Amino acid sequence: MQQIRTRPLGAEELVDLDAYWRAANYLSVGQIYLLDNPLLSEPLRAEHLKPRLLGHWGTTPGLNLIYAHLNRVIRQRELSMLYVTGPGHGGPALVANTWLEGSWTAAYPTTTRDAAGMARLFKQFSFPGGIPSHVAADVPGSINEGGELGYSLSHAYGAAADNPDLVVACVVGDGEAETGPLATSWHANKFLNPAADGAVLPILHLNGYKIANPTLLARIGDDELTALFRGYGYEPCLVAGSEPADVHQALAAALDHCLDRIAEIQREARSAAATPARPGWPMIMLRTPKGWTGPRTVDGDQIEDTWRSHQVPLSGVRTDDDHRRQLESWLRSYRPEELFDADGRPVERLLAQVPRAELRMGSSPHANGGLLTRDLVLPAVAEYAVPVKSPGVEDGEPTKAFGVYLRDAFELNAPYRNLRLFGPDETESNRLNAVYAATGKAWLADRKPTDEHLAPDGRVLEVLSEHLCQGWLEGYLLTGRHGVFSSYEAFVHIVDSMVNQHAKWLKTINRLEWRRPIPSLNYLLTSHVWRQDHNGFSHQDPGFIDHVVNKKAEVVRVYLPPDANTLLSTMDHCLQTRNQINVVVAGKQPQPSWLSWEAAALHCARGIGVWDFASNDDGDPDVVLACAGDVPTMETLAAVSLLREHLPDLRIRVVNVVDLMRLQGATEHPHGLPDAEFDALFTTDKPVIFAYHGYPWLIHRLTYRRAGHDNLHVRGYIEEGTTTTPFDMVVQNNLDRYHLAMDVIDRVPALRTRAVRARQYFADQRTRHHAYVREHGEDLPEVRDWRWSDDLGQ
Repeated sequence: MQQIRTRPLGAEELVDLDAYWRAANYLSVGQIYLLDNPLLSEPLRAEHLKPRLLGHWGTTPGLNLIYAHLNRVIRQRELSMLYVTGPGHGGPALVANTWLEGSWTAAYPTTTRDAAGMARLFKQFSFPGGIPSHVAADVPGSINEGGELGYSLSHAYGAAADNPDLVVACVVGDGEAETGPLATSWHANKFLNPAADGAVLPILHLNGYKIANPTLLARIGDDELTALFRGYGYEPCLVAGSEPADVHQALAAALDHCLDRIAEIQREARSAAATPARPGWPMIMLRTPKGWTGPRTVDGDQIEDTWRSHQVPLSGVRTDDDHRRQLESWLRSYRPEELFDADGRPVERLLAQVPRAELRMGSSPHANGGLLTRDLVLPAVAEYAVPVKSPGVEDGEPTKAFGVYLRDAFELNAPYRNLRLFGPDETESNRLNAVYAATGKAWLADRKPTDEHLAPDGRVLEVLSEHLCQGWLEGYLLTGRHGVFSSYEAFVHIVDSMVNQHAKWLKTINRLEWRRPIPSLNYLLTSHVWRQDHNGFSHQDPGFIDHVVNKKAEVVRVYLPPDANTLLSTMDHCLQTRNQINVVVAGKQPQPSWLSWEAAALHCARGIGVWDFASNDDGDPDVVLACAGDVPTMETLAAVSLLREHLPDLRIRVVNVVDLMRLQGATEHPHGLPDAEFDALFTTDKPVIFAYHGYPWLIHRLTYRRAGHDNLHVRGYIEEGTTTTPFDMVVQNNLDRYHLAMDVIDRVPALRTRAVRARQYFADQRTRHHAYVREHGEDLPEVRDWRWSDDLGQ
């Protein structure tokens, strides 16, 4: 593996850089252990120490080392740099460095850069009412939630996209590198355009151990490691050692080499008239001991350079005098009297290592993306509406209509390069291919004549890894840009855990005044559970909605637009929101268009409402038929037409739900309906038959506090069906029109005896369907050709 043998640091520069590193290490250890006596102005006593020792030391000295060296190159080269850290629980390092450089105090003015501020800094760490042990949203300069591993590199590449002057230094822990999301993320270099994007400098930190085991990449040998990363398309450069002076020189030389190479790659790509070629991007392999500069042995066991240094090396400092003496010796080994003056302020030689304010990594506006967010220039959405002369008579293709809208959004925002579409190889399948008239698919790898729509500067990012798509998009949003993630509904579950972390990030930044709101995370889920014409059981799972609604109400929104015009209105709204996770589920197949543009816009603004064209209740219904989702809406309207035909005196109210969170109470969700409005829509004493897109118990959960909940009967997906016809899917899950009509007869007391013949007919139709579909392979003609008729409303 390549090693740079130069020694670029002069004697004084080496001493000063090492002093900065020692100061960051001292502050990091202080956060883990100290409750008081931050400058060791007196011998350590038990009461100076935290009663609960929480934190992770093992990765911290390496993160501090890299931060110190990045400060050097930022100062020398006037770089705009973002620092993304992947190793789990590296919080002490980032907190220490941002306090040293002044970014922490800028965000939290009461935590001053003096002894009192240092004491506050130490106490808050992993302490009730304080901050977590990982690099959370509370930490200035961060965009990566370090509590869960695997997302750092995809975040880094997302941040670099469309940021041509930004360098993202991404530290990947060798434990983190074993995760699936991270392993896939190495391929993101094939999509980075050196002519228009920024650069990512991966730094693989090989300190050898996880919590209790060695790491794979630290034990496979340099030849195999080199081959692996050259195969990924990188030019690895090794920095290894345990002697601080030598490591300082080697890391400085490697950073200079890598940044020179990045500048060369970008200069060539930006000056050439030809299509930029895919370069071999540089990366650094940093091999240093885990827990470096900490206790070497404790109670006879080796600590430094083993898994034992991962968390708290000295665990008995409050009760064990020897542990306490070791801790004090460890802290004093950094010579704090040389680093801080009598008042606890960093000495001038440390402050001289800090870049000017606007270039400090803790103060980077890219890490507080709302500072850089520019509102999208969106087309006039009404111009893309599907004409609807009469409800349900003609079909529309919802995602196809949205694709045309999105095409023009790309064109309008092309000068600002702040909008991207992400998805796992499904843009064409999901009927969004109109966007290719405005932009291509980002691609820097080899191309063949048969390829279509590939372009180095494409704004569509497709790779068959939902993890990478999600991470890219999160990095893009967190740095202030906008995007949409389009996926098959069943497979978006792959990123469940990533959604958790992003939701927690959003919840946290909502309480941080210095964090500015960022564009929302927008999902468009299609190829959904109810249309499995050529897919099977494996493609059926509407439960992502259930997963998302577990998150804080202030963060999540779920929309189920029933046709093309409501989808257009919903997506236009979502692209303008901030600090939210918007989940939109819509079919891509031709389906009835129910609402004109004006009606759709009003309906979406309400989020829920009575469909007068399908209702005949005159304010006093016998039954309420509710629906949420495109297929449930169609089956509900078909059930209404059957009931009107067979039971013309039945008073029916149809309620359609676009915004699912309207079902919750106003005290539970910002979009929740007040009880009086809910009761007016659904009544408190009449049966409600609810046809729902997903698992039926979610509707019960959202409405369990409502007065009429005992009257609510929900039909939805119950894990039945495989590759079959559209109507057979709903029949197998008892969501079909005939079953809904039978539910009405069963739930309206006055119908139980006088509607016997009608019920028998509906049951017989289900039996006929079963035989017909298995003989002919398609749905009954009266189902397949059904259309809503206005005559039914007379």
